[in-house]
Amino acid sequence: MIRLDDYIPIVGPAVVGQLYRLAEHLGTHRLVNINSTRTGGGVAEILSRVVPLLNQLGIETLWEVIEGDQLFFETTKAMHNALQGQKVYFSPEMLEHYEQINRTNAPKFNWQADLVIVHDPQPAFLINEMRSQAKHWVWRCHIDISRPYRSIWKFLQQTVSEYDASVFSMPRFSQNLEHPQYIIYPSIDPLSEKNRELSPEEIQAVLDRLGIERDKPIILQVSRFDSFKDPLGVIQAFRLVRRHTPCKLLLVGGEATDDPEGPKIFAAVQEAASGEPDIQVLMLPSDSHYEVNAIQRAADIILQKSVREGFGLTVTEAMWKGKPVIGGAVGGIVLQLQDYYNGFLVHTPEGCAFRIRYLLHRPQLGRRLGQVAREFVRDHFLITRTLRDYLTLMILVENPDSRMFEL
Repeated sequence: MIRLDDYIPIVGPAVVGQLYRLAEHLGTHRLVNINSTRTGGGVAEILSRVVPLLNQLGIETLWEVIEGDQLFFETTKAMHNALQGQKVYFSPEMLEHYEQINRTNAPKFNWQADLVIVHDPQPAFLINEMRSQAKHWVWRCHIDISRPYRSIWKFLQQTVSEYDASVFSMPRFSQNLEHPQYIIYPSIDPLSEKNRELSPEEIQAVLDRLGIERDKPIILQVSRFDSFKDPLGVIQAFRLVRRHTPCKLLLVGGEATDDPEGPKIFAAVQEAASGEPDIQVLMLPSDSHYEVNAIQRAADIILQKSVREGFGLTVTEAMWKGKPVIGGAVGGIVLQLQDYYNGFLVHTPEGCAFRIRYLLHRPQLGRRLGQVAREFVRDHFLITRTLRDYLTLMILVENPDSRMFEL
């Protein structure tokens, strides 16, 4: 089992020592996290790492998952899209079903907590059924709601306003809410199966098993098969590059139980890539963290050409592995990548193709960008920082009028 002190060689003793002092300041506390899936996506990955580490710090921490049927997840996926700006129609029956599934789930949870953190829209309505079970409730939004479709935000806002506070991934995602709002950047765990160091032999064994050859430079995008990740735009950019420069494209994703659109997008990507021997599309099981790690380390250039993005942890993962990264200039990606400093930001498939060609012909620049990117992640986006932010959030929620405290 990974211990908190195992992070000292990576972040230093001062960072880990501060976590112990924050936890001591809090004393005995019970924290409950609620989301909609245990596998697939950044939220589940973060919780799978944060929860055991908070328990090591003496904060009793639980992780609960809301259950739903096909219509519920179709509704919440549409809600997710609407909050990211798509104009989506919701019938009264859909919204009533959303509320009813939350009501049905409420009796399954039986706990008393100092703080409940509810992640994203799927379980947000639980507060209306379970308010008395916890002293404080916080809504943690992981998606880009900077320009939501107003009708669905108006519906959700009624529930979110009942919370004691909200947490967003960027300042510009915040909304007009009367309660306190906080910013917590997502993060990766450098010791997880997806991010730990691998030997060249381990990497090659994974490539052999998955039938990935290294006969040409590898361009990679790892993400859910989601229209907001723009996999079809990635294929378009690759075809522009391949006209002049030999390379191959890997599109790698996994399923998530709360994303019913995934199979349809995956089928569209397969169709777009058909007949292209230099495009390989892989749908891996949601727990294929070791395989994703190896593929990322084998890649020459890593993309995340999103057109909407809450944060983009696949960008963080690639930066930590010292890779040159090209990302869409949206959401949390712009917090991570800075042109010519630690990567490149793009707006179009043509711009993406230009930067791919630029890096393929300048491998030394790619290595330099990757080195700077790794140190940038070390300073800003590792799990020890998220632990610090969670502990600080608990202190601030307990003391809403406080502006500072001594450690």
